[in-house]
Amino acid sequence: MTEAVFFAKHFLLAMPRLGDEYFAGSVIYVCEHSSKGALGLMINRPTDLTVTHLLEQVELANNAETTLNLTQNRVFQGGPVQTDRGFVLHSSLRPYNSSLDLGDTLALTTSRDILQDVAEGVGPTRLLVTLGYVGWGAGQLEEEMAQNVWLSVAAEDNILFDVPPEDRYLKALGLLGIDPIMLTGAVGHA
Repeated sequence: MTEAVFFAKHFLLAMPRLGDEYFAGSVIYVCEHSSKGALGLMINRPTDLTVTHLLEQVELANNAETTLNLTQNRVFQGGPVQTDRGFVLHSSLRPYNSSLDLGDTLALTTSRDILQDVAEGVGPTRLLVTLGYVGWGAGQLEEEMAQNVWLSVAAEDNILFDVPPEDRYLKALGLLGIDPIMLTGAVGHA
């Protein structure tokens, strides 16, 4: 029996043959993956909403403009599930009320207290805020990987936080040494 392969802390890159227009060209950071399923965030689909406007919408005054330019920090379309709920992928600073530790450097938080810290200028300075997430049921992601729907590569924090959203797909492909011209929508077998 083969050992299960899990893709937590990996980027998933949509293959050209992916028939779902919603995910075409997407880069997903997989936060959690186990035999029960997977949860990830699309990291290259910014919305028109900025973190500053989000803080205003949830009635948090923003005092952090001098330490973090939140007017330039966009909120992302994280995926089609729970699009009315915010998810904050951030550098580990301290645990929040609802945080999932993602390893040495990252955490995922869904509670309001992180937004309060960000508004006060004492929160993490490396963050990516999304509305919604991508979810897979038990075995679903493994099946999609077997069907060559996604490429995967170990994630790098600099792509999450330092690379402009429109360049993240190409940068992540570069981690694999792949030029996008090499990708095709056809599936073949040797």
